[in-house]
Amino acid sequence: MGELEKEVIIVGGGPAGLATAACLQKQSISSMVILEREACTCSTWKIKTYDRVNLHLGKDFCTLPHFPHKKGTPVFISKSRFIDYLDEYVEFFDLKTMFNMNVISATFDADDGKWQLVSKNTFTEEIYMYKSKFIVVATGENAMKMIPEIFGLSTFPGEIIHSSEYKSPVKFAGKNVLVVGSGNSGMEIAYDLANSGVKTSILIRSPFHVLTREMVYAGMLLLKFLPIEFVDKVMIGLSKDYFGELSEYGIIMPEKGPFIIKATTGRSAVIDVGTIDSIKDGLIKVFKTTIEKIEGDEVVFCDGRSECFDAIIFATGYKSTAHKWLKDGELLNEEGFPKQSFPNHWKGKNGVYCAGLSKRGLAGIATDAENIAKDISTILMSN
Repeated sequence: MGELEKEVIIVGGGPAGLATAACLQKQSISSMVILEREACTCSTWKIKTYDRVNLHLGKDFCTLPHFPHKKGTPVFISKSRFIDYLDEYVEFFDLKTMFNMNVISATFDADDGKWQLVSKNTFTEEIYMYKSKFIVVATGENAMKMIPEIFGLSTFPGEIIHSSEYKSPVKFAGKNVLVVGSGNSGMEIAYDLANSGVKTSILIRSPFHVLTREMVYAGMLLLKFLPIEFVDKVMIGLSKDYFGELSEYGIIMPEKGPFIIKATTGRSAVIDVGTIDSIKDGLIKVFKTTIEKIEGDEVVFCDGRSECFDAIIFATGYKSTAHKWLKDGELLNEEGFPKQSFPNHWKGKNGVYCAGLSKRGLAGIATDAENIAKDISTILMSN
């Protein structure tokens, strides 16, 4: 196929890519293309999330630019309702997306000041060549699942899956399941399993805060008016009053507050959906340690304990992969995240940008999209 030229190429058809495209439209920029690796927009929400998942943040913080939620939308939105919102966003802005497009490389040509991008259709295997003045990396923080290297993991005879592959507890009935990872996904999957009668254990490796979604919502509203240190003290106090002392259950609170941790590292507090009560009631067994090795169906922990399991679910996160195809070297680090810290993370050199890689959720995506569209518009108007 011949070379196609656009002003802007957006790589990624998730919320970040869609938001950027909509903001570009608002700036009267229509010469763009969205390239999406999967066969639909917002594939993380539509394909990779488990059945019971819902948005933990209030709708105020889950809104894409120029498209408020409908009147009557509840404060906390269900997964299905949010997917409907995303589809309505695509329809409202008439956002055209090229699906099954896996970007192979993007290289800046200093001679003509434009990017040369090569993409392959994973369905037809056809190669596409693009040229553009601007590239927006909007591939998301969850591009590739991470499963840690554990000695003997290959000997495990049972099912091994990543949290992105978990849908429901149905196929785990009657089994002994270990969930590795105590972030929001791990804690919620453990609850989902235990709540359905599955014998469940969870591996907790590091300290974290536990809050209710109402606490998080209140805290995010307070942050608009009060210092983060004060809000953190309030939230820690509320958490202790509500959940009690959790250290006896293997849950240790970090020294820093939940919102300062989120702001500086991108790691969110665990928003409890009932997991804490299940742990207290003995329905979820906690291993506060790490895995030393695996010998067949036996998992040997570093604290000397061991147990046989039928399945292991790794809720161990994701990593970005954009740095592998973006031949830039300036915008992203070796982990695929921005080299520059917030709030200067979204812009690189030679017309390359990133949206949705600041670990600030949908609110961060909206801000990135607005900044990128305004910057591109300013550059085009000055030429």
